[in-house]
Parts: sequence; C-alpha cells; structure tokens
Amino acid sequence: PCPNCAERDSPWKGYGGLASLSSLKVRHTGHMIDFTFPPEVEDVRLRVRSFMDDEVRPRWESIDQNDRKQVVKAIVELRKKARDEAKLWLPHMPSEWGGMGLGPTAMAAVSAEAAKVSIGPFVLNAQAPDEGNQHTLLHWATPEQKEKYLRPLCEGTARSCFAMTEPEVAGSDPTLIRTHAYEDGDEWVINGHKWFISGARGAQFALLVARTEENPDIPQAANSCFIVDIPTEGFNIVRDIETMSGSHNHCEIEIKDLRVHKSQMLGGRGQGHLLGQYRLGPARLAHCMRWIGQAESALDMMVDRALNRYSHGSLLAEKQGIQWLIADSAMELYQCKLMVLHAAFKIERGLPFTSEVSMAKHFVANSLWQIVDRAIQIHGALGYSNDTPLAHMLQQARWSRFADGADEIHQMRIAQRTIAAFKDHGSTKSATGDLPL
Repeated sequence: PCPNCAERDSPWKGYGGLASLSSLKVRHTGHMIDFTFPPEVEDVRLRVRSFMDDEVRPRWESIDQNDRKQVVKAIVELRKKARDEAKLWLPHMPSEWGGMGLGPTAMAAVSAEAAKVSIGPFVLNAQAPDEGNQHTLLHWATPEQKEKYLRPLCEGTARSCFAMTEPEVAGSDPTLIRTHAYEDGDEWVINGHKWFISGARGAQFALLVARTEENPDIPQAANSCFIVDIPTEGFNIVRDIETMSGSHNHCEIEIKDLRVHKSQMLGGRGQGHLLGQYRLGPARLAHCMRWIGQAESALDMMVDRALNRYSHGSLLAEKQGIQWLIADSAMELYQCKLMVLHAAFKIERGLPFTSEVSMAKHFVANSLWQIVDRAIQIHGALGYSNDTPLAHMLQQARWSRFADGADEIHQMRIAQRTIAAFKDHGSTKSATGDLPL
C-alpha cells in the first residue's frame, strides 16, 4: 500500500473539512497516478468559475473600482448571492460554522478560480486576513471566544485583522517583537507599535501578538496572542500606509496602555509564536492559490494579445521571441500548480509540509511577478496603462515576494532543510518533496 494514501490523524483536520470534499484523487493502478479531483470538488470548481464569470466579473467591471462605497456595495450584494443562491459561501470552513467543508486541495481549485476577479475571494468570504483568522480561532479559541468572534466572522457580519508586524524589527523574525504586555490584576496592559496591519480600519477585532515572557526557555516561547475589540482605548490607528499601488488599508497602529482582560488571551501564555506559525504556514499556501488565478489570467491575456496583434509582417504569436515568453510562463504556471497541489495534499494528509509550502510560496510569488511582467511586455504601452488590469496586477504582485516571509528567508530555510536532510539520511530526497521518484 502507498504510505501517502494511508489514513492519518492529522492535526490539520480543522484546517479544512470533509475528507470527501478535500482530497486530490490519487488512484494507484500499477505505477500510474491520476491527478484529478473527485467529481464533487470538480463540480464546486466549475460552479465557482461560472459564478465569477456570470455574476462577479460583470458587476465588478460595471462600477468605479476606485470608489470605495461602490466597491463595498457590490461586495455586499454579491455576497448575498454567493450565500443564498449559488451556495458558495465560506468554502474553507466546516459545515457546523456555515461553511462548505473544503480541504486544502479543493481550496486550491476554488481559490484559483475566485482570484481571477480581484474581489472574488471577498465575495465567497475566503479573503485574507479573515480566512487565516477563522482557522486560527477555530483551532485555538475557547467556546466563548468562538461564539463572540468566530461566529460573526463566518456569517460575514464582522471583519478582523492580524497584528504582528512591527516597523522597528524584522517582520520575518517574530522572536524580536517589542510590543510588550504585563499583568495588572485581571488585565494585561499592552504597549507597542505595529504596521502593515491589513484590514485594521473597519475591523471589529484584532488578533494581537505581544511579548509576555521575559526569560523563556526558547525565544519562540516569548509571545502571546490577544483578541482585541476594535475600537478600544489604547488601540490607535495612525494612518493607512501608502504603498506603490496606493492605499489598501495596511495600517500603522500605536498601542498605548491598552487594557485587555485575561479572558481575551487566545491560546496559552507563550504560545503566540506557535499560533502565528500555525496560521501563517497554510496561509502562505492560500496566497499561492489565489496568485495562481492571477497568473493564469495574465497568461490568458498574453496569448490573446499575441494572437490578435499584427506587427512587422506577422502576428506576435508567430514570432519566436514572443513564443519564448509564452512558453516560459506556461512552464512556470505548470510548476506552480503542481507545487501548490502537492503541498495542499501533504497538509490534509497529516504529512510534514513546511518545506513544500516554503518552496511553493517562494516559487509562485516570483512566477506571478514574471508572468504578469511578460504579459505587460507583450501588450506594450497598453499593458503599462490602466486600460487593462495588468498594471495594477503587477503593483500588487510585488508585495508577494516579502509578504509572509521574504524570498531570502524562505531560501535560507530551504537550504537549511536540504543540508539537514543530507546530514541525517545521506540524501536530499526528503527535502525535495519526498516524492516516490
């Protein structure tokens, strides 16, 4: 029997749902592996595609996308359709929380389809940072915390943010966090500084990571996580940080004498780092799933342009230099899909997945940037303008190479794991997917 097909008691069962709706089908006939989704997952994928094509994209293209009121109104109305009519609501959460119970591999299919329209994930209530916070609360919250915070998040009546990154220390090393909390009776008093806290403006609560332990046994046991109601005294939004693609609710926050009751701690003391890694590991892969949808849209636009643009005696599609750009993009997108599906497969099977997710995050982020950039090149001045979505896609793609871990951090970890694998086993096999090849 294949060890990858054996049932396992996975600690990630809560990070998905029904096994029948989560697994990439891996049927063994001799030595053949069939990479297909079960019929029910393929049905969901196609329903998401149709919903995006028939409802979401036409509505999105009909409004002024720079008018926040129009954007919010469109999302609210489309969410009602997704939930009540299309039955495509909260795909990543268990049915007892109103979700569809899809696991990581099924979510790869759903997210890639939804992300072909920029508001697609929001319409399904599967957008960052709420998606990651929903999983975190499901796994770590007390029953009382779940009812107060997870329930409205799943119902779409509340929004949240995850406050960990700080300007004074490297965001890729949470052990350096300076935001500090000390006990005062039944409360914790928190002081510190956060920034690039996505979704903070308008959120009803934040998951806030702060240092609570002065001399932990290991550096990773210094932080704890608190649920902070917003607005509240001491939690002050300073500004929405302007990025190269404009303002997108990435906030700088000053935390001054913020008082939080002990019952608001999420998880135990010193478990903030563990909680953060639990959240960020699969969340990195969720980003990759959405990036694949964007990259595929860019490749489609690239080929369409090449087939319709005539220059110097022939269509662009007939020119070798353009064919190379298309070929490189197709190969990279193929690799992206395989890496994401394999990492998702390992997560839901309870197999070690950290290295695979790290490699996928690095590779997909860089591929997204390259594929969109090539699409702009083939479109020429049109691609550089705002008459197509490509310019905005490239602006958004740039942050992918440092969000949830900079390229260089992932490369360092991948190298460390590869060296360790060779030292332990005399082979690097386990560090390259541990595949049966």
